Amino acid sequence: MMPGSLHWRYNLYSFVASISAMKEFKQFAINLAREAGELIVLERDGSNLGREFKDGNEMVTKADLKADRLIRKAITESFTDHLLISEESSPDLGRIEDLEQPLWIVDPIDGTVNYAHGHEHSAVSIAFVENGQVQIGVVFNPFTEELFVAEKGGGAFLNQQPIQVAQETDLSRAIIATGFPYEKSAIADMIKRIDVILHHCADIRRIGSAALDICWLACGRLDGYYESLSVWDFAAARLIALEAGAECGHFSPLPEGADPQFYDRDILMANAALYPKLHALLQLIDS
Repeated sequence: MMPGSLHWRYNLYSFVASISAMKEFKQFAINLAREAGELIVLERDGSNLGREFKDGNEMVTKADLKADRLIRKAITESFTDHLLISEESSPDLGRIEDLEQPLWIVDPIDGTVNYAHGHEHSAVSIAFVENGQVQIGVVFNPFTEELFVAEKGGGAFLNQQPIQVAQETDLSRAIIATGFPYEKSAIADMIKRIDVILHHCADIRRIGSAALDICWLACGRLDGYYESLSVWDFAAARLIALEAGAECGHFSPLPEGADPQFYDRDILMANAALYPKLHALLQLIDS
């Protein structure tokens, strides 16, 4: 057995090494998001975006694919034992919470439709997962040069300045954001939710990039957010919102065994005062 003083030193060394490694991963993610952001800005300045449609309705551009290749190459060459899930080129890794290896969750362009139509509301999103927990979240809008960053337990930042959620407590004054999927089979319930939100809240926003919507919640530009997404849309931004003081959950029951960090249906985020009110509000369509 290791003597007490040596055991303490070993634990301290491991703790310091872990902090150092996480700083490395965070800086790597920031640099990579900026590099991918520069690429997609340059690609949009070209004359041919090369639009295609996955499954007949979800847009993807050449820039999505180029940014995905850039990010994938950097991660696989820098961290050979890490796994990666990306919107554009993901293997089926099964349940994220069951993975034992470090994992990167990437959306090379969140808000592709905005991007293709010349709207400056799209972003590169990169999350790092270790030991089953999202440890780092980076969301970068290269058109506005806004960089949102969070490390688990370390707070949330916009361009290196601390951010926190808005302190609104009155639903009637709250601005709520959401989005709509390309597949429209569940549109009837979505319209019902919008109706309820508009009758009880100040207004609603549909801006077109889930990652940025959640980051806008984190820095106080929005008061609440709800939507069903894919994990690459929200993994990084969810950590940023949590570290900025948001409550993050779901307005429908989680399936047994589901990890709320990664469960992608009926996501709800708001400050601690508004969250239960919005949760109750979104139940009204089933009553």
